[in-house]
Amino acid sequence: MSRTPRYVPPGGCLVEVTCRTVHGRLLLRPSREVNETIVGVLGRALERHPLELVAAVFMSNHFHLLVRVEDARELAHFMRFLNGNLSREIGRLHGWPQTLWGRRYDAILVSNEEEAQVSRLRYLLAHGVKEGLVRRPEHWPGVHSAESLLKGRPLQGFWFDRTREYQARRRGQRLNRYTFAEEVRVELGRLPCWAHLSEREYRSRVEDLVEQIETEAASARRSRGERLPSTSTCRRRIRRQHPHRRVVDSLPRRPAPTVHAYRRHVREKLLRMLAEFVAAYREAARRLREGKRRVRFPPGSFPPRLPFVAVPRAP
Repeated sequence: MSRTPRYVPPGGCLVEVTCRTVHGRLLLRPSREVNETIVGVLGRALERHPLELVAAVFMSNHFHLLVRVEDARELAHFMRFLNGNLSREIGRLHGWPQTLWGRRYDAILVSNEEEAQVSRLRYLLAHGVKEGLVRRPEHWPGVHSAESLLKGRPLQGFWFDRTREYQARRRGQRLNRYTFAEEVRVELGRLPCWAHLSEREYRSRVEDLVEQIETEAASARRSRGERLPSTSTCRRRIRRQHPHRRVVDSLPRRPAPTVHAYRRHVREKLLRMLAEFVAAYREAARRLREGKRRVRFPPGSFPPRLPFVAVPRAP
């Protein structure tokens, strides 16, 4: 079965990216070393392939990003660097020689509607709380954008220069983990629909979302008669899990949606644009297989073994 071509509408779009570990193993389980490695790789990926990161959350067996991208090539280069380096660095920490990821990442378009964008931000912020692991989003011991958004602080980590490390070992130099580590800071951007707000107003709205998440989770626990232990106990439980452990969800997993939109006509418009793009791409690919040389692939696509077809920029 062929893969659906990546699609980003002309002019750019907010995209929710999801990627899961192989077999659902807890290879991203929070720890000091894992957290600083994730932020370091994320920061270096943003330096090399600049796009706007709005929010991020790394759970033990998957992660979500909310990013603003201009085209599919920008997202592809960013994710190739991010996932490739995370696979090597996290595998090094946990003695995991295989790939870290079960399959390629999902990239779901988010419409320009305020309701849709706020809903996706709220979804990312709720991780850790909605699963009943911690009381508040900022209590999650792993990489989570909640605290950064609430307090206006950048995420901090380290990028490890393995080339210099290898050369130093060849010379017989004694090293520790941080000999060739470079501190990295990741600044989060804003939701496009809230870009006009002042820093104080933006933070206030994030605080409202976090309060709603916490209140709803507490209400759900009371209705089930459940109680969470202290924050320190919750964090210890999460960190004690073995990273090679395989977690199988008890609930059936539904296919990821193609787009996120609030209003029906907006969703239908995005789906129609995607369908037209895919149809044009597959028609061009069919003609190319037949041996025809002068074939035009739609703008914003990756033709087989040919350069990316750039989207014309507005003058």
